[in-house]
Amino acid sequence: MKIRTLIVDDEYPARQELRFLLAEIPEIEVVGEAATASEALALIRAVDYSLLFLDIEMPGLSGLELAKEINALPHPPYVVFVTAYDEYALKAFEVNAVDYLLKPIEPKRLKKAVEKVKKLIQENGLPKGEEVFSAYRTTGRLDRIPAEKGGKTVLVGEQEIIYAYTEQDYVYLKTYQDKYFTRFTLKELEGRLNPTVFFRCHRCFIVNLQKVKEIIPFFNGTYTLVVDDKEKSEVPVSRAQAKKLRKILGL
Repeated sequence: MKIRTLIVDDEYPARQELRFLLAEIPEIEVVGEAATASEALALIRAVDYSLLFLDIEMPGLSGLELAKEINALPHPPYVVFVTAYDEYALKAFEVNAVDYLLKPIEPKRLKKAVEKVKKLIQENGLPKGEEVFSAYRTTGRLDRIPAEKGGKTVLVGEQEIIYAYTEQDYVYLKTYQDKYFTRFTLKELEGRLNPTVFFRCHRCFIVNLQKVKEIIPFFNGTYTLVVDDKEKSEVPVSRAQAKKLRKILGL
């Protein structure tokens, strides 16, 4: 079992020191760093983590405020505070901290904190996100996209996505009857989605070819794809991508 871990600290040397110490603990897999609470919150909403090592005094949102925000998420990661100050300990445990470490970090104390997290995981099962990423490690790719709707972050399965598109500089995923906001760019989505199923048909659209019900040609060499969602939406194909589409479909 690997515990996917995010380090949040505004001081680069502190992040590097903690990463070095955690490298000695086989169960820990450090998969991200953030220098501010806002940056960390964006990462947590986009990617699932099982454990956060969180500094308290940071510019902007504090670590304690971030912990409150995290507790409102559907599957919050465990939090271990790492700080130079001892006066926040009581408040830290009020926001469900697993442990509270003082800088400079003692390696033995760090291992003890990780043991507490391991015990919680053994008692409560793997966080949902960790189960997903276990599948990722097995198959080599993740078939779900983190997205947001109604203030909640959900994982949208690739098979549910009819198309992805940009609208006023934001990127959305369209399923049969819902629309989800995602923090990925279309280019990033293009790299994550199954290339044998999803096709970048336009600079503003990626379409699931398995969900195309009708192809409407136009005199200028472009196409419109009618897709299988509730609204029978129409997705454009640019002239530049029309040739690739004809080759893929054997038209």
